[in-house]
Amino acid sequence: MSNYDVKLPDIGEGVAEGEIVRWLVKVGDAVKEDQPLVEVMTDKASVEIPSPRTGTIAALHAEEGAMVPVGTTIISIAVAGGAAAPVAAPAHGGTSAAAPASTPAATAPAAPAGARVEATPAVRALAKELGVALESLTGSGPGGRITADDVKSAAGGSAPAAAAASAAATANADETRQPLRGLRRKIAEHMRRSLSTAAQFTFVAECDFTALVEHRAQASTRAQAAGIKLTYLAYLFRALPMVLREFPLLNSALDDAAHEIVLKKRFHIGLATNTDEGLTVPIVHDADRLGLFALAREIDRLAAAARDHKLKLEELQGGTFTVTSTGAKGGVLATPILHHPQVAILGVHSITKKPAVVHGQIVARDLGNLSLSLDHRVVDGAVGADFLYALIERLQTPAGWLDEGDLS
Repeated sequence: MSNYDVKLPDIGEGVAEGEIVRWLVKVGDAVKEDQPLVEVMTDKASVEIPSPRTGTIAALHAEEGAMVPVGTTIISIAVAGGAAAPVAAPAHGGTSAAAPASTPAATAPAAPAGARVEATPAVRALAKELGVALESLTGSGPGGRITADDVKSAAGGSAPAAAAASAAATANADETRQPLRGLRRKIAEHMRRSLSTAAQFTFVAECDFTALVEHRAQASTRAQAAGIKLTYLAYLFRALPMVLREFPLLNSALDDAAHEIVLKKRFHIGLATNTDEGLTVPIVHDADRLGLFALAREIDRLAAAARDHKLKLEELQGGTFTVTSTGAKGGVLATPILHHPQVAILGVHSITKKPAVVHGQIVARDLGNLSLSLDHRVVDGAVGADFLYALIERLQTPAGWLDEGDLS
C-alpha cells in the first residue's frame, strides 16, 4: 500500500485558498474514485472535492473551519500498489456568496519518510506551543492520529491560557456556541469589507405596481401553460438593462487599486437568494437578451439551483448589478449592502393594496417601495434618484415596452 496525497485544487480564477467546511469521510473509510471527500468554501463557491483514487482514507490534514491555500495537501488515500504521488483533485461546483478570502493558515511540515506523524495543523501548532515532539507520541485518534489531548497529556496536562479560557467559555451552561464557517463566514467577511470600503447610501421611492399586477394576471394563464412561474422579479429584470443603458455608472465597478471606474458593457444581474446556509447570489447573464418569460424561467432555475446547492461556478461570477427581494415578508423598506465591488444594489419590498390619490380621487392601488443603495464615491444622489424614477416609470407602464416576443 502507498499513499496518494490529494491537494486542494485550483477551483477557479483568482481563488487562492479554501475553507474546509465539512469532511464527508473519516480516517479508515473505504472510498471509490469520484466519491466526494470534503466540502470546501472559497470566495467564489462551495464545492465538493471528489476522490481521484479508490482506496482507504489514511489521514485528514486540516480541521473543519481551517483556511487552506490552493496546492496544500488536504487528505491522504492509501491505495494498492504504485508509488505515492500528490494529486490535485477536480472540484464539483456548489453554492456561494462572493466574498474576500481570509488569511491562509500555516501548513504543517511534512514528516520524515518512514516516520509519518498523523496530526492536524491545529494539533501541530499546540505541540509547538507546549514544546512537545509529535514523533515521540502514540496517537489515540482514528488511524493512530495524534489528538490535542495526546499533546496535552505529554505536556503534563497543561494547556495554554488561551485554550483554558476558551474551554471555560464553551462550558457555560447558559449559552451555546456555533462555529462561524462556510457560507455564513463568507457573508460576514463580504459584508464587513463592503461597509468598510464603499461610501454607501440608500435612496427609497414608491412605485405604483397596479398596471404591472394587471399585466401579470393577464399573462399568467399563458405562462402556466408553458410551465413558467411568472413573478414580479421577471418584469424587474426585463426593465433593468434598458434603464442601466441610460445610466451606465450604475452598471459599473470601482477598481480601488487603480483608482478607475470600470463601466460594464454587458448586463449580468445578480439575484440575492436565500438558502438554508444564508444568502447567495446567482447571476442572470446577459439579461438584456432574454424576454420576460425566458427571464422568469432562468430566475426560477437559478433560485432552485441555489437552494439545492447545485450552482456552477460560472453561475456565480461576473455580476454587474444586484437585486435583492425580501419576498413575501417584504416589509416597508430595507437598506441593502452593496455587493462589492459593484456600485449599486436594488431592494424590492412588499407590494400591497393601499389607498392612493389618483386624479384627485382616493382609490386602492398596488403600491410597493424600491430601495437603491449606491456607492457615493461613484454615483451621486441625483443620478441615483433619476435612475430609480426612470425604472419606476417603466414598471408602472409595462404594456408600453413589452411585446409579443416577451411572452414566449
